[in-house]
Amino acid sequence: MNSPVIIFCYNRLDGLKLTIEHLKQNYLAASTDLYIFSDGAAKIADSKQVDLVRDYLQTIDGFKEVNIQTSAVNKGLAKSIIDGVTEVLKIHESVIVLEDDLLTSTNFLNYMNQSLEFYKENKKVFSVSAYSFPILFPQVYIYDNYFTKRGSSWGWGTWRNRWESVDWQVSDYDDFAHNPIARKKFNQMGSDMADMLDKQMKGKVNSWAIRWCYHQFKTDTFTAFPSQSKIQNIGFSAAATHTSSVQQSRFATIMDDSNRQSFKLNPFVSLNSLIVKQFVKRYSVITRLKYKALSLIQYRISFL
Repeated sequence: MNSPVIIFCYNRLDGLKLTIEHLKQNYLAASTDLYIFSDGAAKIADSKQVDLVRDYLQTIDGFKEVNIQTSAVNKGLAKSIIDGVTEVLKIHESVIVLEDDLLTSTNFLNYMNQSLEFYKENKKVFSVSAYSFPILFPQVYIYDNYFTKRGSSWGWGTWRNRWESVDWQVSDYDDFAHNPIARKKFNQMGSDMADMLDKQMKGKVNSWAIRWCYHQFKTDTFTAFPSQSKIQNIGFSAAATHTSSVQQSRFATIMDDSNRQSFKLNPFVSLNSLIVKQFVKRYSVITRLKYKALSLIQYRISFL
């Protein structure tokens, strides 16, 4: 049985339409249940766009079933995802999650369902990602996926027994905050990790994903990434909540157009140093400073 897909949306109608149309082109779309969670308007100015999104939701077809849930209040993305995924996992053993700015390859659902089935009994695997940076693989590499110890929020899947184990309150944060060894180890999957958790716990950001990654760090578990991305993010615009347009080149990738429907998944859950080095470089201090500078330049040019 296929895992259901959950889509979280807000006020970006054009992006949502593209997300739905690409998902409908998946080989397994017609045999997949779709859940959509529509967040309420955060401000009066957003109300019209939220209403337009909800009108569109009523027209969606092409899936086994479509279940639409609308919130009367604005929860924000973090609470929407935590509440929505928790709710759907009360019914299903595993889920596949998208947001309203992600395009999928035609074999996205094939890859995700095969991965969720393949690793469901292997507790070393915490989640499955559908997005990947372009990676140069060793010539002898025979698998269609690889592993890191950092999750991704751009098209992902997990299982009920992993999701239910997460401490969303991060109850041991005070110990972590004053433990330089633990902070350094957390940052092995990206120099931004500990700082993001600090910002979350100090109320400067509201992210479900960094708390998810922190739990993954504490449990020493892995995320399975595709060798070729099944996702393209189109959310780099002024309307995007957590991204800016200049970041697009940093996270640009090549989406799988092979139309393959079966994949060779790696049963040996471990890190490949050559692959992880390329992955972590995207989150290095140098890379992040480079794109921060480009963002500043772009901002200044926009006022000329």
